[in-house]
Formats: sequence, structure tokens, C-alpha cells
Amino acid sequence: MDRKFDGSRLRFARLYRGKTLTELAKETEISKQMISQYENNDSRPSYDKISILAEALDYPHDFFMQADQYNPQADATYFRSLLSAGKMDRSSQKYKLMMIAELYMALAEYISFPSLNLPNVSFSGNDSEIDDVVHEQAISELEECAMMARQKWGLQDEPIDNFQFLLEQNGILVSGYPTNTQDIDAFSQRTLVGDQHLFIIAVDQGQKGEARIRFDLAHELGHILIHPWSEPLEDISKDEFKMRENQANMFAGAFLLPKNSFIQDIMAFPTDLEYYLFLKKKWKVSVAAMLYRARTLGVLSFNQYQYLMRQYSKKGWRKHEPDDVPFLLNENIFQGAIDTLFEARYFTPATLMRFFGMRGINLYPNEIEKLLHLRAGTLKTEETHTHPVRLKLVTGDNLGGADVTSTDSRSE
Repeated sequence: MDRKFDGSRLRFARLYRGKTLTELAKETEISKQMISQYENNDSRPSYDKISILAEALDYPHDFFMQADQYNPQADATYFRSLLSAGKMDRSSQKYKLMMIAELYMALAEYISFPSLNLPNVSFSGNDSEIDDVVHEQAISELEECAMMARQKWGLQDEPIDNFQFLLEQNGILVSGYPTNTQDIDAFSQRTLVGDQHLFIIAVDQGQKGEARIRFDLAHELGHILIHPWSEPLEDISKDEFKMRENQANMFAGAFLLPKNSFIQDIMAFPTDLEYYLFLKKKWKVSVAAMLYRARTLGVLSFNQYQYLMRQYSKKGWRKHEPDDVPFLLNENIFQGAIDTLFEARYFTPATLMRFFGMRGINLYPNEIEKLLHLRAGTLKTEETHTHPVRLKLVTGDNLGGADVTSTDSRSE
């Protein structure tokens, strides 16, 4: 195994932590010019200097001494708060999703994850203006895209029970962890690893209610299905970014609240806020999103919508709607995969961490637990003897989870 210092790993770790050269230089008392030379492999740091940098970045020393086995490349990352989020905050989340992609690829050597199964939708509205006075053609196309997505995934015109599971069983990876900034609450990324494109959605959790998180997931699904991924989003104009955000919001509303069945529901009391609270329990969508959807569908007039939103504001619901309690994602497909490997005695936490290290993923256990939305302590138990078993993970109703079939493929 090559134990030579790799400067690209230092740059990865620095950007993963959202630190500038200047900030890291101040924390380590190593000049930013020297750190830059380290990152570009123009100079090699001593063991002591690597230790200082590793401590400042909260990375194991070995991380900097191994090449990246998977070399993920992020095509683009959609942030809901691109205009307000700082550059280094965005960079940090981008690199975290790239690390999630690496962990996925390592686990995929033993686990057969669901294949990517995206609806083939057609949306030509990328150049259309969408604001409060919506463009009719774009609206029609977004409705069609949402309907096609529901049909592709076998959904009826009813509320989606477990949206996270729906995304995961169709090959979209979902994770949730504190982003440590109020400016980033949900984001999605397409990452190229080898010849495979992975779509990853992450949400900031711990503050928002279930309705908000479900809408965030649907919003990011909208980006995945209807927007281009081959261009740096920092290069597009503010107006175009706002337009894409509006389009993703409208897709989310159409996907979560299918036209016919939702209209049937709201026609009983379309101007009664308390009735929308009742519907919130059924559809698991915020009152604000339902009101906007009702306006988009023409059930509410402009004046009715404005009146209801004023009443909504007077009740203090803009900050906190009734029945909103902090919501955490369900145990996800990563937890199911790792539980499966442990239960089959193929790995223990200790041997799995060593395996990750052999693939160049040298992180502390608690870091991986946070990234993959694992139960605390998943990767910290006593080591026991294991037997190699080849596994296949098949998603099922018990997600984190899965129905699992396994075949013994060891050679003795």
C-alpha cells in the first residue's frame, strides 16, 4: 500500500470542513502559502505537520497518506439557498455528498442496492419565466411531469406514505444531518463515480417538521427530473436560479398533491384555514404549500389567496404551523445495508472501518454515522470473528432496511 502523502486529500479535507486557506493557516500556524504547496504536491509536509493539519481538520492521519480509490466527481449541486449560502458552506456540503458517494461505492461491493429508476419526463420550460403570474405552458408541463413520475413509480392519486422509501427504492440516495448553517436546509447532487451517476439528496434535520422535509425532498426530486446537471450552477444568473427554484417548488406541489384528488378534497371548504389543517394530517404537506397549490389550480382566486395568506401570517404560522414538531428521517438504506452485513457476520464495526480505510475512506466512525444518517454507535461495538458471505440487499417495507437474501460465495 502506498503511504505517500497526497496533497489532493488535504484539499479535499479542507473543503469538506468548509475552511479557507487563511482559516486553516491561522488554526495551524502553518502559512497559507505552505499549505497551498502541500495541496498541490509541490512540497511534502513532515509527520508532525500532517498531524497538526489532521487535528485541525478532525481527520485521521492516515486519510492524507492514501490515494482516493473512487475519485468521485460532482457534476452539480442544487442548493435551495444558493443566493444566501456562503461559498465555503456550499463547498463543505458538496464534498460531504461526494464522500457519501464513496461510502456507497464501497458498500456496493457487497450489497446490491436498488438501481436508478427515474421517470423519463420532458420539460422545455427551462427558459420560461415563472413567478406569481405563472407561465401557462410551463405549468402544464410541470403537471405532466409530476403525473408521469407518479405513474412510473406506481402511485395512485393518494398521499405518499413513506416518501423517503419511495426515493430510495428507485435508486436515489437520501441522507440527513445537521448542516450547521441556517442558509442551507436541503440540497441535491449528481456525482459521477467511475461510469456510474449517483443522485443524492440531503436535508438539514432537527428543526423542521415532517411536512417541510417532505416538500424539501419533492423539491430536490424536481431538480433531478427536470433541470440540467452538466453546468456549474454558480455560473447561472440570479434570475435563472430563482426561476428554477420556482419550477422545483411547483413540481413538488404537483407531485405531493395530485390535481384531481386534491381538488376533490379542498372543494368542500376551500377558504377555511382550519380545514387545511385537517388536510395537512392526510397529505403531510404544509398549509402554505396547499394554499399555493389551490391558487395554482384555480380553486382560489388571487384575492382569496391573498386574504388567506394574510390570515395565515396573523396566526403566526409563517414561523411555525400547528402540529409541526422536529422530524428526523427514517432509518435509511445505508443503515439497512450495514445492519445486513453485521447480522450475516461478514463484518464487525471494526473490520468494516478497516475495509473503508482500505478503500481510502479514512474517517472517524462518528463522522460516517452522521454522514449516512446511521444510529449513533452503529460503528462502535466489540469485534468478533466473521465469515464471508456474499449479500444482496432488496428493499422492502422494513426499511432501513430491507428484505434480505444472501448466498454464501466464500471459497475455502
